[in-house]
Amino acid sequence: MAAPPGTPVNFTRKVPDGDEMERLVCSDCGFIAYENPKIIAGAVVTHGDSILLCRRAIHPQKGRWTLPAGFLEMHETPAEGAMREAWEEARAKIEIVDLLGVYTVKRISQVQMFYRARLTDAAIEPGPESLEVGLFTLADIPWDDLAFPSVHWALGHFQEIAGRDDFAPFTNPPGWENV
Repeated sequence: MAAPPGTPVNFTRKVPDGDEMERLVCSDCGFIAYENPKIIAGAVVTHGDSILLCRRAIHPQKGRWTLPAGFLEMHETPAEGAMREAWEEARAKIEIVDLLGVYTVKRISQVQMFYRARLTDAAIEPGPESLEVGLFTLADIPWDDLAFPSVHWALGHFQEIAGRDDFAPFTNPPGWENV
């Protein structure tokens, strides 16, 4: 597929004038194609004393349990992205309560934002990216079968502030700042 007319296509990596980082720069027109971190939006979704988890049907970590979360789309807020991901992965309709944590995974250039949320309708079922979905009490969460470190962090932080509204959003736990 050809690029639209006027789209720069002759890129090389170099440090542009006035910059300190190597970037993709069009050799024809000087356009700089900035590469920025990906933003992940997700939620710890509750229904009563239970938390919504999804067993992944896709890689990475296919078959392991996760919170509903995924890449933010263009022109959506992180809260909208978390609501969309809950629908896509678990057909869950949710209401965002507040921001729980902002985690960074430096090695893959991700910023992950997790909210606290509530199911607005108890009906859930697997979406195309989930093998199964379920509601788990904290005691029943398959802790050894969770897909990603940030899922552990979000669930741990959720547990830490249970019943509280007076907290600042969390960040990576000590020792995990540069994962």
